[in-house]
Amino acid sequence: MLSGKDLMKQEPQGGAIRARNRDLIIQAAIQEFAAKGFRGTTVQSIADRAELPKPNVHYYFGNKEALYQEVLANIMSLWDGSLDELNADDDPSLFIAEYIERKVLFSKENPEASRIFAAEILNGAPHMKAQFGKRYHEWFIGRSEIFKTWQTAGKINASVSPEHLLFIIWAATQHYADYEYQVKAALGVRKISQDQFQRAIDTLTHIVLAGIKP
Repeated sequence: MLSGKDLMKQEPQGGAIRARNRDLIIQAAIQEFAAKGFRGTTVQSIADRAELPKPNVHYYFGNKEALYQEVLANIMSLWDGSLDELNADDDPSLFIAEYIERKVLFSKENPEASRIFAAEILNGAPHMKAQFGKRYHEWFIGRSEIFKTWQTAGKINASVSPEHLLFIIWAATQHYADYEYQVKAALGVRKISQDQFQRAIDTLTHIVLAGIKP
């Protein structure tokens, strides 16, 4: 069996093989954590799903906790990335419509990632205390202040709470990943179609834009 040192000798740092193996491990970890949770997942099960030797996982990520932290960090980056682009000069209706579409498509394309995040939060975020500290609060308040700037300018309804508007968008868009089984059962389908996702985008966009209209 190859050790971490053996792998380090055989594989050049920063090479294509390194990038490929890291991606295989992360994708396998997402599948395992989504299906079994943090406690139920083992380094061996991740390695088996990635079809790589177990030492590879230790070499690239150290241990299960470190790998889980990286998965969560990647999810948070994708999750919050769209809001990072928010600017007071943006057209509120255009930005919110695009944001809703991105969030629904994230649920469509990354359902396992969404479920990992949801499970972590439901368990009290034991592995994300650092991410949800003062910096996160300040980041969120900064996003909310832009909505308030739009309200002052008369661009969106002043009675709408920016904070709770974002919570509503998050909840509605994530529903299609976190409660996918329920959605499929209600619709009587085995798979949510592209048409159904588009209807979700259109419906939610219509409701939100009508609700924030000055």
